[in-house]
Amino acid sequence: MGSGLHVERAEGLLDPARTYSRDEVLVRDSPIPKRAGVYAWYFDEVPPGVLTDGCRVTGAGTLLYVGIAPKAPPANGKPASRQSLRTRVRYHYSGNAEGSTLRLTLGCHLAEQLGIRLRRVGSGTRLTFTPAGEAKLNEWMGAHARVAFVADDEPWKLEHSLITDEVLPLNLEHNAHNPYYPTLKALRAQHKAAARGLPIAS
Repeated sequence: MGSGLHVERAEGLLDPARTYSRDEVLVRDSPIPKRAGVYAWYFDEVPPGVLTDGCRVTGAGTLLYVGIAPKAPPANGKPASRQSLRTRVRYHYSGNAEGSTLRLTLGCHLAEQLGIRLRRVGSGTRLTFTPAGEAKLNEWMGAHARVAFVADDEPWKLEHSLITDEVLPLNLEHNAHNPYYPTLKALRAQHKAAARGLPIAS
């Protein structure tokens, strides 16, 4: 996994000394820094159907997904994202499925259990679980999701190593080698197609 610092940062995600709940992250003085970095999501309840063979399990739960903030700078010279660990992790915990691939994936798996449904909203181009559905997803994540993080100025490098070396069934990008990848891709496509066939939610 490269340099000693790289390994140390990976261990901070793979064997975290501390993970954070939704309530802890969303307070005004959030412990999540306004820095670039990598975050790892642990779940004490695995969403229905997710293949977890080989996944890392710790006291925080089962590691299912990693992400970064910001993304790698665009190769075309466009301005880099200004996202930080704090803004991104907070959005995953409190935003909606249009802006969070993690929330979209979780909601597709939990749709039947939570009684939620992906819908077109606003002008009809955005897809979310509607305010009521996103609130139910918030509640589920508050009960079952915990996040660990490490600061890193080039988080995309560490993320790539983690996706290569770990079993992360809820990641899609760079993760076609994972056995669950085809199932996850098809599940999300199925929910998106169903949503586009429904009228815009009021």
